[in-house]
Amino acid sequence: MGKHLIVLGCVLACLSFVTRADDQVFSSLKPFKDCTECPTMMPLPAGRFIMGADDQRDTYGPAYDRAMPRRFAIAATEITFDQYEACVAVSACLGGQSDHDWGRGAQPVINVSWHDAVDFAAWLSRKTGASYRLPTEAEWEYAARGGTVTRYPWGDKVGEGHANCRRCGTVWSGRGAAPVAQFSPNVFGLYDMNGNLSEWVVDCWRENHTPDETDVGTEEGICKARVTRGGDWYYVPILSTSAARKSNAPNLWSYTIGFRVVRDLK
Repeated sequence: MGKHLIVLGCVLACLSFVTRADDQVFSSLKPFKDCTECPTMMPLPAGRFIMGADDQRDTYGPAYDRAMPRRFAIAATEITFDQYEACVAVSACLGGQSDHDWGRGAQPVINVSWHDAVDFAAWLSRKTGASYRLPTEAEWEYAARGGTVTRYPWGDKVGEGHANCRRCGTVWSGRGAAPVAQFSPNVFGLYDMNGNLSEWVVDCWRENHTPDETDVGTEEGICKARVTRGGDWYYVPILSTSAARKSNAPNLWSYTIGFRVVRDLK
């Protein structure tokens, strides 16, 4: 009973973000770009949410009520080849990423390591004077859920045509990454949080979530593995739920992995 009450409380709190359209906090959540080459950023409000899941895989849990005490902005889409190559052009990012013959431009950049993603965020910070970085696991999941407690933002069943993952009923499913923003966004205006590409976050890998709201990701220190979130085109739906998480070596690059960035807000 207690757990259900916590979930209900989170649903009500999260729904308040999306129903009070005239609220000063929510009405200020408008997309912005800090430069021509910069990704479009979506500001998110502070709030609470249920992080993790107990009904999927052991590494996805435990599920617990977590605060998101500060607002932040997160990229509306995965970082594209065009955006990443602007960093490569000024020698701030390591180039040479194959597009696997899927094209570049609005395709999400692939074959990037965790270190490549960190370098891109650092370049954005230098270029704009703002604070860009990779999201923490908590920020990523808060953004992906968009106020929901279901497996996916659209419900507990993956259905068809909602996201790009194997057996998800799209022309890209099991074949390759789709250009960004081909599917409906979640309530926060974010695209492809579930499926398409797994996304690097800043955290070191742990076997499960620890209910500790003081725990935040950091670029400091040496981790044998970092976390990727969100699932991708290659894998089955259970690996693309909002709670899904995997372990990968930080120097790994793959045609199933990309990233998006967060910008700190005052």
